[in-house]
Amino acid sequence: PARRAASLAVSPAAGPADERVETRVAGLSPGQAVTLRAVAADDRGCLFQSCAHYRADSRGELHLGTDASHGGDYTGVEPMGLFWSLAPAGMEKPYQRLVPRSTGSPMKVEVLVHQGHSPPGALPGPVVAKAEVQRWFTAPGVRRIRLKEGVVRGSLFLPPGDGPFPGVIDMYGDEGGLIEFRSSLLATRGFAALSLPYFDFEDLPKVMKEFKLEYFEEAARFLQRHPKVKGPGVGVIGTGKGAELALCMITFLPEVVAAVSISGCSSNTVADLHYGEMTLPGLRFDMNKVSVSDTGVFDIFEALDDPTNPANSPCTIPIEKAEGHFLLVVGEDDRMWKSSLYAELAIGRLRQHGKENFELLSYPGAGHRIDPPSTPFCQVALDRVLGVPVLGGGESKAHAHAQEHSWGKIQEFLHLHLG
Repeated sequence: PARRAASLAVSPAAGPADERVETRVAGLSPGQAVTLRAVAADDRGCLFQSCAHYRADSRGELHLGTDASHGGDYTGVEPMGLFWSLAPAGMEKPYQRLVPRSTGSPMKVEVLVHQGHSPPGALPGPVVAKAEVQRWFTAPGVRRIRLKEGVVRGSLFLPPGDGPFPGVIDMYGDEGGLIEFRSSLLATRGFAALSLPYFDFEDLPKVMKEFKLEYFEEAARFLQRHPKVKGPGVGVIGTGKGAELALCMITFLPEVVAAVSISGCSSNTVADLHYGEMTLPGLRFDMNKVSVSDTGVFDIFEALDDPTNPANSPCTIPIEKAEGHFLLVVGEDDRMWKSSLYAELAIGRLRQHGKENFELLSYPGAGHRIDPPSTPFCQVALDRVLGVPVLGGGESKAHAHAQEHSWGKIQEFLHLHLG
């Protein structure tokens, strides 16, 4: 009898980028060896790909939700493995991240089924089935409003409907510029989210030299007063340097009542922070403490000045003054800096002052940049400031699981404290 053709179904074929998809293959021979591949291109046309080895069951079928990969870029039962293991293809420059620069159009991912098992980087066997998936960062009806409000710059994302919605300010780290994909996903999940750049964007300062907290205060007041935003307070979420600024905002600004710090430091770093008459000096990086591997990857783990050194106490953020609530998210294998230690220092400080207004999510095997779910893992990334590859740490599977788990917890935390 003629064999029926193999078929591949990925559902939903179009949906939010932070949601799981279900991937099924049918019409294979019982026990047939196949390689599943995912291929995507970023906004600049750089190609990313991933692959995994599977075997069909006795019915000639495969379900990525229950069947294990036996090789390729990951092993085990990983429904979203093909997505979070996407990495620059062989002919591309290494150490690039697959994150969308514009959130208006979906990321298109082609999923292919090839005959036989082919190792990563090798020429795969003939294609027996394929499907395209669209991953949306902005739900239908979400509005993006470009912001020039006084000195404040950025993008405000509003969910569909009348609201009012819980308001959140979203900031990334020392790469600078405007990074919108987390804000647009937060709006897709029902938050009024302000993506806030703080240097290297439009007329903002080019580099991180010094910061005025008044800029962040103006942003918080703008969001708090917005007719679509539920009061009385707003939340803030930040990664890296953005996390540290989030801690400063909840400490000094009464408008901010909830702060999510992802891989942050408990002290102010790099650039001095001014607020009125007050200055928090920044901890410095000692470039002599940077090590470089044989492959030219920079490890800056030991380079930041020690926040526990009494000489550096003026840099400490006095978070015990905050009236609001903290959610600290850390990867225990963060190699950018010692975010696990910094979270411990922050918690120690709060407890010392009789405060229990915090939650800690600490993930073994996770690295520095804990992004929304299925954001491809990138252990080493090109640092935009230094222009060299820097080790972020982590192991792909543990990191992917941390992203998925923390994203749900972050939303719960923000809903709890912002209504």
